[in-house]
Amino acid sequence: MKAAVILPAAGLGIRMGHNSAEKAGTSRKQFMLLDGSPILLHTIRKFVACPPVGEIVVALRQEDMSWFDTLLRQEALATPVRLVEGGDSRQQSVQNALAALDPDTDLVVVHDAVRPFIDRATIEKVIEEAASSGAAIVGIVPVDTVKQVRRNKVHATLPRERLTLAQTPQVFRYGLLKQAFEKAREDGFIGTDESSLVERVEEVEVSVVLGSDRNIKITKPSDMDLARLFLAEEAAQRKAS
Repeated sequence: MKAAVILPAAGLGIRMGHNSAEKAGTSRKQFMLLDGSPILLHTIRKFVACPPVGEIVVALRQEDMSWFDTLLRQEALATPVRLVEGGDSRQQSVQNALAALDPDTDLVVVHDAVRPFIDRATIEKVIEEAASSGAAIVGIVPVDTVKQVRRNKVHATLPRERLTLAQTPQVFRYGLLKQAFEKAREDGFIGTDESSLVERVEEVEVSVVLGSDRNIKITKPSDMDLARLFLAEEAAQRKAS
């Protein structure tokens, strides 16, 4: 069973600011450079190295498609990578990419373009779980105490053992994800992730596969220091092996 990966990468990344560009386009977080390559390309490489992945579809802004396609051709990747035009929101970008997939696709893997440190074992585990249950996400248990507040006042303390901080990949059967997006469009519902759309379709429960705090989402400039550290550690591990 092969899976198709969707990487929504059309966002403007305004939290990163606009003073860190090293060339046109790289003021956005998905194009910030790590060891000379855009973060998005590091993320793509992780999925290319994963056998269950049959293809990768990247949703980009129209103005980024040409130069990024040139970059991909230089990589000569073993797994097919297609580019589609993204939308003004993450949900629209994923929807556009989903529409570009073959209807015979078994599983759809949606992953944040700016989580380049996802490991192969976790990818394969969440794909395996979704193949069995129909829907699975990666998540971690919060280490901090979580408070529910109302108007800046604590209303309750939530038990951490019943909470999950959702990460990606999030993996779903193709038909289920299509149904969830269609329902969201009909209802005018905007979700914060794909699971929030699927949860509204009461035909399946979403499983959670334990993730890692190394699977960081790069959203602000200070995250880049940690990203460089993780990248150096990965390089050292490859050299040692």
